[in-house]
Amino acid sequence: MRIGELAERAGVSRRSLRYYEQHGLLHSGRTNKGWRVYDEVALARAANVRDLLAAGLRIEDIRRLAPCLERDLEQGPACDEAIEMYTSRVAELDEKIATLARHRAALAARLDALVAHRAAEQSHAGQRMAEIA
Repeated sequence: MRIGELAERAGVSRRSLRYYEQHGLLHSGRTNKGWRVYDEVALARAANVRDLLAAGLRIEDIRRLAPCLERDLEQGPACDEAIEMYTSRVAELDEKIATLARHRAALAARLDALVAHRAAEQSHAGQRMAEIA
């Protein structure tokens, strides 16, 4: 199949397919005119790459899963590389989430302090105006 058909069937753009190929995640043949042609295996690979990117993996991560990309990663035979990659990425994301939660808590505390300070200033200014009047 040509790149347009693969793009439509896999639910990705032609540009994405060329990007996957550039990074060694997808392979094509060439026609006499130089057009890319793909086999059915490319459909599974392209769909897996699309799904893995959408799940938050990076191209470098997916490259480690190259031996597994030709089959359904969740329903097919167990892929040790996928289990290791998912475990590693979940741990990284948990660490980032914890860091973000700490940052959020620190900023929220600062915001609360500033809002309370502003309210106190406005209350104090209101009392002065009342005293003057």
